Amino acid sequence: MVRVGDVLLGADAPVAVQSMTNTDTRDAAATLAQIGRLAEAGCEIVRVAIPHADALEGFGAICAASALPVVADIHFDHRLAIEATRLGAAKLRINPGNIGDVSRVDAVIEAAGEAGIPIRIGVNAGSLAAEYHDRDLPLPEKLAASATSFCEHFESRGFTDIVVSAKASSVTTTIEAYRLLATRVPYPLHIGVTEAGTQFSGTVKSAVGLGTLLEAGIGDTLRVSLTADPVEEVRVAWEILAALDIRRRGPELISCPTCGRCEVDLVPIATEVERRLRAMASPVKVALMGCVVNGPGEAREADVGVAAGKGVGLLFRHGEPVRKVAAADIVDALFEEIARLDEAADR
Repeated sequence: MVRVGDVLLGADAPVAVQSMTNTDTRDAAATLAQIGRLAEAGCEIVRVAIPHADALEGFGAICAASALPVVADIHFDHRLAIEATRLGAAKLRINPGNIGDVSRVDAVIEAAGEAGIPIRIGVNAGSLAAEYHDRDLPLPEKLAASATSFCEHFESRGFTDIVVSAKASSVTTTIEAYRLLATRVPYPLHIGVTEAGTQFSGTVKSAVGLGTLLEAGIGDTLRVSLTADPVEEVRVAWEILAALDIRRRGPELISCPTCGRCEVDLVPIATEVERRLRAMASPVKVALMGCVVNGPGEAREADVGVAAGKGVGLLFRHGEPVRKVAAADIVDALFEEIARLDEAADR
């Protein structure tokens, strides 16, 4: 088991949700504001880039005031990683293949050991161990073998406070690399499909790749990589965990896909319900159904639900019909019932 600030990874610890800031690290105030939004969305560990030495001052200020454990993301310059350990980083993320010279990697290992913080060995196709660059092997095998060889080197230095990742932009390559890695190293695995894409395509790729791994019991912490606001990464990560009944944060919304039987305009209703639910922390299950075929049954399975008919909605609470409301009043009425549930739970 590995500790990142107050978050545990591995063994029986819950799968942890991560993201990464996209602000300028030199602007500590902006970065801390984004970290605050990420924490509100359910992020548990945040990664911050240190691309150059002029970002170190901001990084130190971020670590001192962050609501979340901060991981220092370092490429190429080992001196930045060493300095990050002195500035309050809760963990380092390095690509040993990018740092290159083994003596420089060893200096980072020593600094992390002295600071008592873990290192994530982050491998991808561009940061393999040198001996695997030109080997005639499938890419998943290269990734897994490279990560394993780095782990073995860290172990030879007496350092085992390790988290491992072996990411690719290909979903199938990512899945196969992690399947191999899970049989070869005993360390917590950070899973993700790197450079997954925009909010739509990246969500689909991440859900398929990470969902496949998590369902097989592979993965101790995850990041959904999206070309979008990082808060959306956190929301998608929690949806993936909830869909697999691994962890749940906040409400669950079940809504029908709509079809020719639907007699209310359900899409804007569902969109508004989802928007309002985002602000809630209670694990209420809400069903929003657009017709009478599956609607009543699904609505009855939820804590609160509505089955819509022609211009109206029949509200259910714990499986029992409560009242009918006009279609225009469905959203407000639904949240009135949710509020009543919360009040009853607080008594």
